[in-house]
Amino acid sequence: MSASVLVVDDDDLFRRSLAFSLEQAGFEARTAASAEDAIAMTTQKRPDIVLLDIMLPGMDGLEALRYFHDKIGVPVIFLTARRRQVDQIVGLELGADDYLPKPFDTDILIAHIRAVLRRTKSAQPVEQRPQVIRVGDLSIDPWSRMVTQAGQPVELTPKEFDLLFALAVEPERVLTIDELLARVWGAEYDGQPQIVYVNIRWLRQKIEQDPRNPTHLISVRGVGYKLVASE
Repeated sequence: MSASVLVVDDDDLFRRSLAFSLEQAGFEARTAASAEDAIAMTTQKRPDIVLLDIMLPGMDGLEALRYFHDKIGVPVIFLTARRRQVDQIVGLELGADDYLPKPFDTDILIAHIRAVLRRTKSAQPVEQRPQVIRVGDLSIDPWSRMVTQAGQPVELTPKEFDLLFALAVEPERVLTIDELLARVWGAEYDGQPQIVYVNIRWLRQKIEQDPRNPTHLISVRGVGYKLVASE
């Protein structure tokens, strides 16, 4: 199975180009335009490595590094246009596994990624099995990526599962279309709400007794969607 790489950078063109190059090299690439979106994405699927820019809107890369390093133990390579030596020292002291200033050759970056993955693979702790989330008669198991409803298995596509899980992590809370796009599909799908609408419709066909009158997957007009036990 290919290694999963999460690219966190607010430069749209750079992010899109790098994700394409990583996929061409055989990696699974996901992207986020902010540290907050990246952290939300890791609650759904833990990446094998994070490529992290220091200069980000909102939470910066140094602060985000603490989460990736301390909370989920994912190796991090800093990618930044800032060349000050102090940034490199601080980043490495806080736990970054490598540091590569922009611009860089993609082949060199890929070599760094593979080296970090080899180096950290044996040192990473065994993951604790995440807890099953229950919302009403729905049970969502992020470990096996299985969903049951009233004890019966529900067959979902990978994106349908990711969408349901994103909503189940914060039941009763309305998640906006933009939040769902960022957490489930990544930053490259910004401004494409139709993909959310389509997957919501498919998901309702599988978990709602009457998809036209949903009681679990509720629309909040002009805002987004929420998952509830029943309504």
